[in-house]
Amino acid sequence: MPSRVVRWGRYHEQGTHRLSRKPAESLKAKRDANPLPRDNPENEGTVKTKITKARFPFIKTMEEFDFSFQPSIREKEIISLGSLDFVAKKENIIFLGPPGVGKTHLSIALGVKACMAKYRVGFVTVQKLLEELLLSAKDGSLLDKLLGYSRLNLLIIDELGYMPVTKEQANLLFRLISMRYEKGSIILTSNYNFDEWGEIFSDQVVAAAIIDRLVHHAHIFYINGTSYRLKGKLRASTDY
Repeated sequence: MPSRVVRWGRYHEQGTHRLSRKPAESLKAKRDANPLPRDNPENEGTVKTKITKARFPFIKTMEEFDFSFQPSIREKEIISLGSLDFVAKKENIIFLGPPGVGKTHLSIALGVKACMAKYRVGFVTVQKLLEELLLSAKDGSLLDKLLGYSRLNLLIIDELGYMPVTKEQANLLFRLISMRYEKGSIILTSNYNFDEWGEIFSDQVVAAAIIDRLVHHAHIFYINGTSYRLKGKLRASTDY
């Protein structure tokens, strides 16, 4: 079943169902679309600056992603996101799945493409984001911090669910997502399904409010597969 742009009033109507996907044919030609122009040094400098400002922990590309190792992902659908129509339309992308299946890789790859297209992009883990918001709330600079994140065309929020979130932090995250609602795109990754987010935030009401804004106009992908970190070991074990 293909990924879809979701326009739901409430996430629990459809958002908690896992998707099944079949392997797709190679789409190397489409992956190479929109390459970084190499004949314009000024343009390259601007792109490099945007990538630096995005604060990616590392650089990943779509070309490096091994779709054959994660057959639950439809390659064609992921590659099509590289057109960045979702950014222009201010839609969100949500990658859900266990650790190590490539959620961060895909998020960064799309973020790099957005930088190449001159969009303002920012990458931050949930833990880092919540720490920044909490400190800003204490020193009186919260509005400036929220506005700074709201000005980005694409905000990538990684690793929701790895650390517990206090009620105060959940409310701050809700404020940010509300400010960006239909004004800028978010890519969010989590190892928890929507119906488990109440446990992350320790507050079902706040969790439902956050999900409601995220999934409206969202492309949702459930990645069911084996961790890439075990990839070499698993393939080596099949040789014996």
